[in-house]
Amino acid sequence: MAVLARLLGLGTAAFGVATIVRPEIVAVPTGLARRDGPVPRDTRLLISLIGVRDVAVGTGMVLAPRGPALRWLIAARVASDAGDAFFLGRGLSSGPASAGSALTAGGWAALCARSVRGAGRREVAEPVTSAREQ
Repeated sequence: MAVLARLLGLGTAAFGVATIVRPEIVAVPTGLARRDGPVPRDTRLLISLIGVRDVAVGTGMVLAPRGPALRWLIAARVASDAGDAFFLGRGLSSGPASAGSALTAGGWAALCARSVRGAGRREVAEPVTSAREQ
C-alpha cells in the first residue's frame, strides 16, 4: 500500500500552499525574516517558488498510480528535501536556525525515502469471475 507516500504527499502539498500564503512560516524559523517585521520581497518570492514546487510534487504523490510514476515523484521529493537540508544547513547564518532547518528537511527526506517501499508495482485488478465460471 502506498498510504505513507500519499499522506506525505498530502502534507507536502498542504505545507506548500501554507508557505505561499504565509511565507513567514519558513522565513521566521530559518532566520530569513524577523518575527516582528515583514518578510523581504525577494525572500517572499523564493519561498513562494519553493511552495509551488511542494504543491506540484506533493499533489503528484497523492494522485500518481503506484509504480514508476509514484517512485519518481518520491525521488523528486527526496532530492528536493535533501537539497533543502544541505543548502539551509550550509547557508543560514544562525547556528540553531541552520541546524533545525537542516534536520527538519533531512528528516522529511528520510521519511519520504522510506515511503518508496509502499510505492511498489502498479496494482493490476484481478479479473472478476462470475459464480458460473467457478
